[in-house]
Amino acid sequence: MPITFAILKERKNPPDRRVVFSPEKLKEAAAQFPEARFIVESSDIRVFPDSAYKAVGFEVLDDITEADVMLGVKEVPVEALIPNKKYFYFSHTIKKQPYNRKLLIAMLERNIEMYDHETIVKQSNARLIGFGRYAGLVGAYNGFRALGIRDGLFNLPKVENLPDLDAVKEELDKIKLPAIKILLTGTGKVAMGAKEILDHLKIKQISDALYLTSQFTEPVYCMADVMEYAKRKDGKVGDKYAFYKNPIPYESNFMPYASQTDFFIAGHFYGNNAPYLFTREDAKKENFRINLIADISCDIDGPVAATIKASTIADPFYGYDPNTESEVAMDAPGAITMMAVDNLPCELPKDASEGFGEMFLENVIPAFFNGDERGILKRARITTQDGKLTERFSYLEDYVSGK
Repeated sequence: MPITFAILKERKNPPDRRVVFSPEKLKEAAAQFPEARFIVESSDIRVFPDSAYKAVGFEVLDDITEADVMLGVKEVPVEALIPNKKYFYFSHTIKKQPYNRKLLIAMLERNIEMYDHETIVKQSNARLIGFGRYAGLVGAYNGFRALGIRDGLFNLPKVENLPDLDAVKEELDKIKLPAIKILLTGTGKVAMGAKEILDHLKIKQISDALYLTSQFTEPVYCMADVMEYAKRKDGKVGDKYAFYKNPIPYESNFMPYASQTDFFIAGHFYGNNAPYLFTREDAKKENFRINLIADISCDIDGPVAATIKASTIADPFYGYDPNTESEVAMDAPGAITMMAVDNLPCELPKDASEGFGEMFLENVIPAFFNGDERGILKRARITTQDGKLTERFSYLEDYVSGK
């Protein structure tokens, strides 16, 4: 019997136009795995219309209950979950998020085998699937858009009104930047996406040492990894991998950067118990120079103290007044202009979907037909078809039981 995969209609509000597979990538998957069958649930919001899937030979149906494996992007509403199926989507449950507890309980009750895109990892736990690059691309662009609007320098259009990444880059070709200093934190997919924008703008990348000690007559940027902006409390040499395992012996070393930076792009991953980059008190200091932040990581009241709320695609910018610790207009005197949209890849649904499908076809689909030789499915599975949590995710027991 062939395995039937279904591309789900996204039902979360606000609507998300992304999809796991574009029509072209799905056609590639079908050619590569003739023992698989792919069907598509009809959707009026997807970035690729139903007709595009039909045109390359796929059935588009209103009822997909015959499928074995359901492929979605965002959370599936509880009432739409079909019992005894395998599901792939971002469930936002693995960090015990209170707002999705009912969803995890419903999956256990309905004997659903749940795989979260976030839990699709290598043996080293490095993620294999995600929209990080696109979050970085859109987040950095939005930061420059805020700069242009606030300082009356240029007017970049919203990404959601542009057809694709090429069009985004064409808009950037039209702007001229002042001699600002830009700090980018992180080295993962998000940071590399942001770096792509900085490099497209031909902004010169410089070393930490130069960044922290010199002024420039052109825009420059520096990419700082965790061991640059965090240091051991006891003064010993820090180790990045030791930090990831246990960040408690570390403290922030961010203020030297804050005193030299105009525009900060936060593209780092923030783990539990890691030191904040800067606090609300730090932001009050006289030598705190940052006046524009694109917080792509977007942890509310977290490591970037000025991120007091997430912003939206419709209303992406706000101001943070360090003295009153409150929200003000994005261009208020003395304010830090904030861009903290938490669903950035939604602005670039076509490119994001194409990139996502490429990773999913390379890493996940083969696992169904090669006996899961890399252990991808085994590691990713959160719940079993007999209504239990897998051993790897047994730490969610108290979350499920409400303790």
